[in-house]
Amino acid sequence: MESKKIKIGLIGLGTVGSGVFKTLKNFDNVEVVKIAVRNKSKKRNIEGLDESIITDDAYEIVNDPQIDIVAELVGGVSPAFDLIKTAIKNGKHIVTANKELLAKHGEELFNYAEEHNKVVLYEAAIAGGIPLIMPIKTILAGNKINKIKAILNGTTNYILTKMDVQGASYTDVLKESQELGYAEADPTGDVEGFDAAYKITTLATIAFGKRVKIENVYREGITKISPEDMQAANEMGYKIKLIASAEITEDNKADVRVHPMLISKNNPLAHIDYVTNAVTLTGHPVGSVTLSGPGAGEFPTASSVVGDILAIASEIGKTDYLLPMMRCQHNENAEPIDISETRNKYYISMTAKNSLGVIGRIGKACEDNQISLASIVQKEVSQDNAAHIRVITDVCKEKDMQKVIDIFNNDSAITSVNSLIRVQV
Repeated sequence: MESKKIKIGLIGLGTVGSGVFKTLKNFDNVEVVKIAVRNKSKKRNIEGLDESIITDDAYEIVNDPQIDIVAELVGGVSPAFDLIKTAIKNGKHIVTANKELLAKHGEELFNYAEEHNKVVLYEAAIAGGIPLIMPIKTILAGNKINKIKAILNGTTNYILTKMDVQGASYTDVLKESQELGYAEADPTGDVEGFDAAYKITTLATIAFGKRVKIENVYREGITKISPEDMQAANEMGYKIKLIASAEITEDNKADVRVHPMLISKNNPLAHIDYVTNAVTLTGHPVGSVTLSGPGAGEFPTASSVVGDILAIASEIGKTDYLLPMMRCQHNENAEPIDISETRNKYYISMTAKNSLGVIGRIGKACEDNQISLASIVQKEVSQDNAAHIRVITDVCKEKDMQKVIDIFNNDSAITSVNSLIRVQV
């Protein structure tokens, strides 16, 4: 007797949606019965696509009684939030790749799903094709994870890699990235760190077992990184990467942030280049584990979406409470630590007048604010008699560092503070 096929509805048939549709064709136990798109008349070069199942009304999918699982693949908060809630209310399980929605409304969605005994899976929302959520919930469940360091945005990693390899400016590489399709026409979500912040919010929530609020995540993008910073980092044994970081401090607060960082060339993340993503999880008893792979793209992301769909499909009809390990099982909010109270090492690049006592004044400002210097180097003096100075500090408090930067900005001998970048500790 032929087993009943699980009915799937797709919301979105863009890059990821197309990959999901093509991949699901390889499985006999599931069937895509309806697909919602924005523009029905758009030509789609997808083999085996039955145009009759396409609609431009996504509510047809979430209200269709024959559909068991809805895969939401359009992104953004609206209308995705209402579509998913409607689907849950109508008895459907959810698979989503929507990092922004989860970061902003994950708590409400998971609670709503639990009230209706439905599952929301979201493996594709963090790092594309890299398996993270299911491993953390299952094979790594016996670990107390207390630190995450990750490269979660392929666009910014591509830009930084090209700047490093070519010695080109941010502006030039961004333009090239847009022409190649790696960066959007409006790249703000990527280059200002929003995308990575959404992802680390959800990843930290799952890994730490406490809810992290997006409004408590410090965010800083890559737009101020210069070729000179790249060269200096290389000379000192570092690479510059946009790092999504989350850590439980000694006093049990959640330090979650996204910003550029000088990473030692001895660290595996320093060698994650171009559009590749990677995540290092640190905890007990496992120690540190690094997972890397394609963080975006048609089939890598489809891999995670289809994996979630098949996980749900394999349980339907066999139990009244599907996938208990994959459900949200925590209600406690993580207590955040403000960035000003964090402790970091720093790289500072300055341009100053080539005059007596400048180095001493820099050292004195740091000393007066409890900051010890690991190194201070004056590079060549340019034709306009400007000295280029690079400083690496020891570990110190962010708020003390910002006081020193204010002093430098108001010192007549210092022409400009060009860069302030945190350094891996």
